[in-house]
Amino acid sequence: MAGRWKNDLTYNDVTPEAVFLNRRQLIAGAAAAGVAGTIASPAMAEELVPNSFEDITNYCNFYEFGTGKDDPARYASALTTQPWSIEIDGMVDNPGTYSFEQVMDGMTVEERIYRFRCVEAWSMVVPWNGFELADLLEKVGVQSGAKYVAFETAYRPDEMRGVAFPVLDWPYREGLRLDEAMHPLTMVATGLYGKPMPNQNGAPIRLVVPWKYGFKSIKSIVRITLTDEEPFASWNQANPREYGFYSNVNPNVDHPRWSQATERVIGGGLFAKRQPTLMFNGYEDEVASLYEGMDLTTFI
Repeated sequence: MAGRWKNDLTYNDVTPEAVFLNRRQLIAGAAAAGVAGTIASPAMAEELVPNSFEDITNYCNFYEFGTGKDDPARYASALTTQPWSIEIDGMVDNPGTYSFEQVMDGMTVEERIYRFRCVEAWSMVVPWNGFELADLLEKVGVQSGAKYVAFETAYRPDEMRGVAFPVLDWPYREGLRLDEAMHPLTMVATGLYGKPMPNQNGAPIRLVVPWKYGFKSIKSIVRITLTDEEPFASWNQANPREYGFYSNVNPNVDHPRWSQATERVIGGGLFAKRQPTLMFNGYEDEVASLYEGMDLTTFI
């Protein structure tokens, strides 16, 4: 196992919690104020956002609860997160169905302050609570020959109103190469901002892969499979032209509908200028070696 990763970000870099949880409303509010293309400051956020936790957690892409920007916060409370279990199968020594408590047993939960990037070229810095995915994979025992790790989100039509619509091929699935999964940056998150994970952000347990776009960090995981074949990835299957299997942050490859070369930092102030997007979302030194010899304009 690689050495444990050391944070270089601090709370001075963190996106304010209200801004993170309410980012879509702030963008809309700035546009309505005639400041198109900019993002409101935390001071402006206080004017735009009601002071209840329920109101400020009003945006997250979680299509299982609907495609409207406030649907996840409105409807994700229907998701039952206790009890919770995860099936771990495939090429592992100890396959089985593990309760959330069994998954957490022996894990050292720590806070990781990561850059996190939306595919729409907005970025933020978020303090996640959790543990390295490598710790869990070592716990269940990865067998020789395994090359990929596949993940699956809960599929509960009685609790997830959005799955009634064929937006994606449900259940939501994602995958990583084994070396990506075992990298010290790759995290199993169980909370953010020192609090338990909100339902709309992927409670009770989700993935965080900070050098990739946010949709690779699958939410509300119920299954992990070790395999020797590249796994199904929902957005890649739905639209491979826009969403590659790897989905690494690469400013040199434009999204078909917009440039990836620059980004805006959420919470950066009302008149914050766009800044250059960093290769691998700023983690080039840590992860570039994973892709040596690969054409990153082809393997997007």
